[in-house]
Amino acid sequence: MSDSLHARLRGATAAAHEALERDLDWEARVATLPGYRDLLAGLRGFHAAYEPVIGVALADAPFFDPRRRLPSLDADLRALDGTAPDTLPAPAAPWLDGPGAALGALYVLEGSTLGGAVIGRHVARLHGAGVPLAYYAGRGRETGPLWRSFRERLDGLPEGQAAAAFAAGIATFEAMRRWLVAGEG
Repeated sequence: MSDSLHARLRGATAAAHEALERDLDWEARVATLPGYRDLLAGLRGFHAAYEPVIGVALADAPFFDPRRRLPSLDADLRALDGTAPDTLPAPAAPWLDGPGAALGALYVLEGSTLGGAVIGRHVARLHGAGVPLAYYAGRGRETGPLWRSFRERLDGLPEGQAAAAFAAGIATFEAMRRWLVAGEG
């Protein structure tokens, strides 16, 4: 097979990814500090539902733990308004049956670290250097190596688990869109 699993997953999830980007309208959301805070709160809820399930399904803490983003979201929310993040609403946790599905869901969360830097720069220009950007700052120098190791793990997935990865990737994009746009969990 000439196309990597990563490339095939990107193609399989393209429509769901585009729908999320179209409907989210992140530029309008981050135009004000309350809007930025609300977006972070929504993302916090989503990560709170997904990260634990992905971690269990992968069963590989050394691989997954550096990819957890809840601590960054919590730090940003506390810095913005002292929010106790664990009191924020979250969607229902997904069902991820095995590593293929977990990697499909993680593809959505990992991919957001790459695009998030663009959003972070935009938020900093709008609201100044003091605005908390731990979530959108990504992982600094570790972003590239973590993304490469994720792609290697994904591309090494047995072909028999590809369909689960595709289905979970699509479902995760759709769930994120429903949660962040309509507040539906």
